[in-house]
Amino acid sequence: LDCVIFGFHENELKVLLLKFRKVEQWALPGGFVKREEDVDEAAGRVLRERTGLEDIFLKQFHLFGEAGRSNHGHAHWLVEEGVLDDDLFDWFNQRFVSVGYYAVVEYSLVTQPRPDFISEACEWRPLSNLPPLILDHASILAKAHQTLKRHLKEEPIGLNLLPRRFTMPELQSLYETVLEKKLDRRNF
Repeated sequence: LDCVIFGFHENELKVLLLKFRKVEQWALPGGFVKREEDVDEAAGRVLRERTGLEDIFLKQFHLFGEAGRSNHGHAHWLVEEGVLDDDLFDWFNQRFVSVGYYAVVEYSLVTQPRPDFISEACEWRPLSNLPPLILDHASILAKAHQTLKRHLKEEPIGLNLLPRRFTMPELQSLYETVLEKKLDRRNF
């Protein structure tokens, strides 16, 4: 599964990304579903491991299962660059489908994002200025953002991105940032 974790800070929508060890490659936080674990539980675990937060808005938004999404050269490259140990090659060289989840968290509550075993950093990056992402992670992120925009109009999920106390201008700024358009204050 792959998680797109959105945060809002200084009038900017941000996303939590992992930087691989030893190379300038970035990825969405994700992981494998354990044999005895429900998929939703696995997504909650990944979110908790990266942010330390629990009981956060987390929603499954798409299954990425296109036949060509697995790049077999990618596993070779990861081993050659020392990101993966040789004994993990066969596992990572398989075809994968990925369940996409997105989460919206209050940025200030995530004190120290944590990398996983193949990453050296876990950082918030502005959605407007992202580094190159591995494989189809840019498409996953774009689909999550598109889904967030749609859900923002249907549910009050934007409240999960703001502190407990906020002003109407702060709420309007959040909506304008996520939707990528100005809103008339009189109608907001």
